[in-house]
Parts: sequence; structure tokens; C-alpha cells
Amino acid sequence: NILGGTVFREPICCDNVPRLVPGWTQPMVIGRHAFGDQYRATDFVVPGPGKFEMIYTPKSGDAPTKMNVYDFEGGGVLMGMYNTDESITGFAHSCMQYALSKSWPLYLSTKNTIMKRYDGRFRDIFQEIFDANYKAQFDAKGIWYEHRLIDDMVAQ
Repeated sequence: NILGGTVFREPICCDNVPRLVPGWTQPMVIGRHAFGDQYRATDFVVPGPGKFEMIYTPKSGDAPTKMNVYDFEGGGVLMGMYNTDESITGFAHSCMQYALSKSWPLYLSTKNTIMKRYDGRFRDIFQEIFDANYKAQFDAKGIWYEHRLIDDMVAQ
């Protein structure tokens, strides 16, 4: 879509409607990446014992990479999830442009301590895009970009 797979959720604030959290004087906007991930995941109910493997086969003809994910000893559930650098890049640009348009700081929160490569890819691409394209504009507006663990962000 035109927002690069990003959905922004911004509250409608009215002075005469009491806020649920009185200390919040400014709205908080959540930008959510709506491409790949769980939105295009493949999931499967495992009927019994068996092996869950993932195979990546390069178009170049190089040898496939095969990873053992889990050896099921009984029933369960499994999921294969993905995203693309192109989509993550679009998400980063749309978030940074939105932050600039509002003159608000931008926080990316992930669980990259658990999903080191998956969420780490989001963290790395966001930082590269920020450093190469937006740092000077953010500095000029007195706003910032920061990555935080989701646990830390929720605790704030």
C-alpha cells in the first residue's frame, strides 16, 4: 500500500473527554508494520510426532540451507514467518517521515534479545535508514530516534 505496509493509530483527543491516564498530556501514536510477519505467516497444527524443518533454496543455484527447528514428540503447532528488507525499509521511512511531520521523537521497540536475527534486522535497517537519511532533520527539530526493547518501552 502507499504507506509501505504501515498502519498508524493515533488517538482523537477532546478537551472535554477525560483521559483514562490523566498524566498523559500528549497523544501517543503507534505505527505497526502490516506486511509479512504474522499477516502472511504459514501455520500448521502438528498432528503428532515429527520433525519441523525450514529450507532456504537460493535462486543462484547455491546449496540450500536446511535448519532443524523442532522435533515434535507429540502434537502441537508451528509457524513459518518472513519479511523483506524492502518492506522493512519502507516501514522505517514511513515511521521517520511521520515523526518528522509531527515533530515527535520516534521509538522502535522490538524483542531482539529473543528474536536476534528477525527483530535484529528491523533494528539494523532502521538505524541505517536513520543515520543515512534523517539524523540531520531530526536534530534540526530537536527530536530523536531510539531503539528500545519492548519490555523497557512498556515499562515507561
